[in-house]
Amino acid sequence: QVQLVESGGGLVQPGGSLGLSCAASGNIFMINIMGWYRQAPGKQRELVATITVGGITNYADSVKGRFTISRDNAKKTVYLQMNSLKPEDTAVYYCDADLIPRGALGSRHYWGQGTQVTVSS
Repeated sequence: QVQLVESGGGLVQPGGSLGLSCAASGNIFMINIMGWYRQAPGKQRELVATITVGGITNYADSVKGRFTISRDNAKKTVYLQMNSLKPEDTAVYYCDADLIPRGALGSRHYWGQGTQVTVSS
């Protein structure tokens, strides 16, 4: 079974920093693009950042200059470093990976369980 396991969520003061990590494991042939999404209470899930195998990144305008996405292909892990956090960053953060399981004909998206990030004084 393919699994994505997230870690690093928690409570942080405004202006603080927090790092998230998400590791993929299981019977995986190849991982394509990976990314982070978030969902605040009463709102729809939104894209935060994505990163390709080659390291090309894409960010939501709301987090540009503050968040950095990276990945370690050998470890099958994607990271999100969040700096200068604001209360509006409060949400459940989900990692996502478009990957091909071994034996499969094509790729599909797998999601982590989500980790709570709360920015509050």
